[in-house]
Amino acid sequence: MEKNKLKFDKKILALRAQIDEIDWQILSLLAQRQGQVEKVVKLKKKHHIPVYHPAREEDLISKLRVRAAKANLDPDFMEDLYRVILKQSRVKQIDQMQTKGVRPDNSILIIGGDGQMGQFFASLFHKSGYEVRILEKKDWKKAKQLCENIDLALICVPIEKTCDIIEEIAPFLGANTILADLTSIKARPLEKMLDAHPGPVTGLHPLFGPDSGSLDKQIVIVTPGRDSDRCQWLVDQMTLWGAVIVPCSAKEHDEIMEIVQALRHFATFSFGQFLYEKNARIERTLEFSSPIYRLELGMVGRLFAQDASLYSEIIFATKQRRQLLKDYIASLNNHLEMLEANDKNLFIEKFDHIAQWFGPFSEQAMRESTFLINKLIERF
Repeated sequence: MEKNKLKFDKKILALRAQIDEIDWQILSLLAQRQGQVEKVVKLKKKHHIPVYHPAREEDLISKLRVRAAKANLDPDFMEDLYRVILKQSRVKQIDQMQTKGVRPDNSILIIGGDGQMGQFFASLFHKSGYEVRILEKKDWKKAKQLCENIDLALICVPIEKTCDIIEEIAPFLGANTILADLTSIKARPLEKMLDAHPGPVTGLHPLFGPDSGSLDKQIVIVTPGRDSDRCQWLVDQMTLWGAVIVPCSAKEHDEIMEIVQALRHFATFSFGQFLYEKNARIERTLEFSSPIYRLELGMVGRLFAQDASLYSEIIFATKQRRQLLKDYIASLNNHLEMLEANDKNLFIEKFDHIAQWFGPFSEQAMRESTFLINKLIERF
């Protein structure tokens, strides 16, 4: 018995030594890869090329999945591994790109720069070499002085204050100063900026919170206003920081945001309110929960962990949004008759009809939600 154990120990130690050697080789290759990334960063900085290249990444992932299958490796494992490697590469590039300014001699005024989102963008501009000035309510007596020779006035205040701030700041702006806002409503602020300021105007909507840490693969909506060519350096700068730019009209933006933001947040609020009214035992339900329920409940809890006033502004922002939510409630009430009649066939009929309407997106949703569920399982 002892002899067999000695043989086993000898063999296992040799195998482990080989595995350790392979691990060192992997680390060495990753270091070499990072060295090539550094060269790519320098080239991108020189030519103002964005960090994120979706087509390049997806093409690489597709090729690696094919090679993994041929090498008898799990393609999903290979994709997960390289997604981590590619993300690390992007983050490394973005960290260095943040020191690269498209026009570093420009001066930026951030109105509301002491707020969370204002601080986030102020930090990005500062790291890229721009002169950054901050204007808050307490500084308004110095507004004219702070606006002297600025190239961009970025309005970063709550929705209900945006139009008033536009009117107040516009008289101090030079003819060539870009006036832009970060509001989640675009039509009304854009119209107000165009009326108040004769120079270049653009609307921006970052679809992320200030706690994101970076702009890596974060979406920024750009709604053109006036003199888009003169505003292009601002778009190019955000692209260098890693943002994904989605251009659209203010009208289209607001219509889509009614669904993406207002309806989604209100439906989440309503679900949370119902759980509260039923005094649901949240902790106990989690013990019985599938990963998808935990994920859904996590989104509800996430909403109520944040600022109520922020969400009230988003949900109640326009008459059109409020009407959409009324339509949503009416749609829910339409199901009462089906429930009263215990009509399972009607439910199946509606279900199949809606499933057909969703079409191929349902398959995409299954893949993406399965990925999230598997990640959640790994954690808990």
